[in-house]
Amino acid sequence: MPPSAEKTIQAIVTRYGGDATRLMDVLIDVQDELGFLSHETAERIAKALGIPHVDVEQTTSFYHFFAREPRGQFAVYLNDSVVADFCGRADVAQAFEEAAGCRFGEVSADGVVGLFHTACIGMSDQEPAALVNGQVFPKLTPAKARELVAGMRAGQSVEELKGDKFGDGQNAHPLVRALVKNHVRRRGVMVFDDYRPGEALAKVVEMSSAEVIAAVKAASVRGRGGAGFPTGMKWDFARRAPGDVKYIFCNADEGEPGTFKDRVILTEMPQLVFEGMAIAAYAVGARYGILYVRNEYRYLRAYLEHVLAEMREQNWLGALIAGKAGFHFDVSIQFGAGAYVCGEESALIESAEGKRGEPRDRPPFPVEKGYLQKPTVVNNVETLCSVVKVMLHGPAWYNQLGTDKSKGTKVLCVSGDCDRPGIYEVEWGFSVNDILELAGARDVQAVQVGGPSGSCIGPEEFGRVLAYEDLATGGSFIVIGAQRDLLKDVVLNFARFFREESCGSCVPCRALTGMAQVVLERIAAGRGTESDVARLQAWPEIMRYNRCGLGQTALNPIATTIRNFRPLYDARLAQGDPRFEPSFDLAAATKAYDAAVGKG
Repeated sequence: MPPSAEKTIQAIVTRYGGDATRLMDVLIDVQDELGFLSHETAERIAKALGIPHVDVEQTTSFYHFFAREPRGQFAVYLNDSVVADFCGRADVAQAFEEAAGCRFGEVSADGVVGLFHTACIGMSDQEPAALVNGQVFPKLTPAKARELVAGMRAGQSVEELKGDKFGDGQNAHPLVRALVKNHVRRRGVMVFDDYRPGEALAKVVEMSSAEVIAAVKAASVRGRGGAGFPTGMKWDFARRAPGDVKYIFCNADEGEPGTFKDRVILTEMPQLVFEGMAIAAYAVGARYGILYVRNEYRYLRAYLEHVLAEMREQNWLGALIAGKAGFHFDVSIQFGAGAYVCGEESALIESAEGKRGEPRDRPPFPVEKGYLQKPTVVNNVETLCSVVKVMLHGPAWYNQLGTDKSKGTKVLCVSGDCDRPGIYEVEWGFSVNDILELAGARDVQAVQVGGPSGSCIGPEEFGRVLAYEDLATGGSFIVIGAQRDLLKDVVLNFARFFREESCGSCVPCRALTGMAQVVLERIAAGRGTESDVARLQAWPEIMRYNRCGLGQTALNPIATTIRNFRPLYDARLAQGDPRFEPSFDLAAATKAYDAAVGKG
C-alpha cells in the first residue's frame, strides 16, 4: 500500500477519534478518497481502529455500495426498480453499455466508466434515474446516457455533467445543486404547511417531559413507517428505562421501492425533522440524536450539516436549548451504505454501531437496550414532523384529522402509470380511487400499496381507504397500468429485490426468497404447475418465523397477487403437461421410514 494511502486512512480514523463504532463513516470516507476498499485497506483500517480485521471485512462485505475493486473513474448505478422499467430503463441501460463499451457489472477498458445495477434510489417520481459518483441524474433517456458517457471521456467533472439547471426548492441550494425535483402535488397541514423553526420547542420547554408525552398520547400519534406503533407509548417506555444516557434516532433509510417522501422532507423541511427529534429528546431525557440516512441521499450531506449548524446558532440544538436549564441535545448524521434491511430499527442501530445491518433478537427492545446498549427511541421522519405540529396546535386539533383509528395526515409517494407522480399529503381515510384521480391514473390494472412488502390490489378493491384499520402504508403507492404483465413486469422484479436484499440471518428468508424467485420464474415462463402455486401459497406462513418484519413480509408480492389475481397465475400453468410435473414422490420415498418410527 502506498504511504499516501496509509496517511489517508490514518487521517480519516483520527477524524472520528479512533472510535470503532464509527466504522461506517470511516469506510465511506476511505472509499471516497481511495476509490474502493481492498482487503489490504480493510486490514489497515482494522489496525488503526484497534479491532479485529474480520470485523472490518464483515461490515464491508454486507453493504451494496462498498466496492472491493475499482469501479471506474465514474461509477454509474442505474436503478432497476419496477417503476424505472415502466419508464424505459432497458433502453437507457443499452445506451450506457454501447457508449461505455462494457456490460453492467463491468468497468470499461479505459477505466473511465463503471456500470452497475442498483435497487430503488428514491427517485420513483422521475425515472429512469442513476447515481453517478453519488450525484443523481433523473429522467434519463438513451440520448442523455450517451451524452453523459461522452462527457466523462472528455474529462468533465460530475458537476460539469450536471450543468447549471437544478431542481425546484432547496434542490437548487448552493450546497445541494441537484437535478432532482420535489413534485409536491398536494400539501397538507402536518408536514408541507407553514412552519417557523423553534416555535414548538418554545412551547415544549414550558412543559414537563411527562406533559409532552401525555400530549402525544392524547393525540394518538402513531409511527408512520408502516407498523403504526403508538409514539407516546414508545417515548414513555424510553423515559422510564433506567440509565443516564439515552438516544433519539430518526430513521430516514427509506429503502422500500416506490418510496421517496423522506428525500423531499429532508430537502424542504429538515428543520421540522430536527425539531421533532429535539422534542423527543426532551420527552425521554436524551442528549444525543442520530439521523440515519440512506446512502443514496448523500448528496444532501453538506446541506443538512449546514441546517444543523444554523439551528445550533439559533439555540434550537446544542446546550441550553431555548434557554431551558438542563436541556442539552445535539444531532449527528449517519449514512448507510446500501442495505434495505437497515430500515428495520434494530438493524439500523447495528449499522450505526459499525456492524452488519442484521436485525436483533427481541426482547430486549431498543427502548430498553438500543444504540450502544442504551435506551433508544427510533422514529420515522414523518412521525417526528407530526409531533411538532401536535405540540404547536394541540391534541384536539390533531384528532380532528383522519379516521377513528388513524389520526392526522399521511404523505404518499405516488408513482408508476399516472400523469402526475409525486408527493401527496392527505388525511387518513382517502380511498385508493381518490388517489388515482388526483394522480391522473387511467385504465389501472392494479395498485401496489405500501411497497412490495404491502398489498397488490385490483379494481374491485379501489374503494378501500388508506388507514391503519384498512390499508396501512408506509407511503409507497405504485400504479400499474393494464398494459403491464403483472407477473413478469412487477411481481418477478419484487421477488428478485427481496432475494437480493435479504440479510441472510434467518433461514426462512435466506432460503425461501431464492426458492420463490425460481418458482415464480418457472410459472412466468409457462412451465409452472398447480403444485408450484401451492408452494408459493404455503411459504408465507413459514416466513412468519423470520426475526424482522421485513423478512416476514418478503413474499407479500407473491402472496397478495395469488390471492387477488389468481387467473393470471392459472393462465401460465402447464396444465396436464407431464414434462413439468414433479417426478419425485416424497411421501412414497419416506413411507418405510414413517412406518419404522410410527408416523402416519
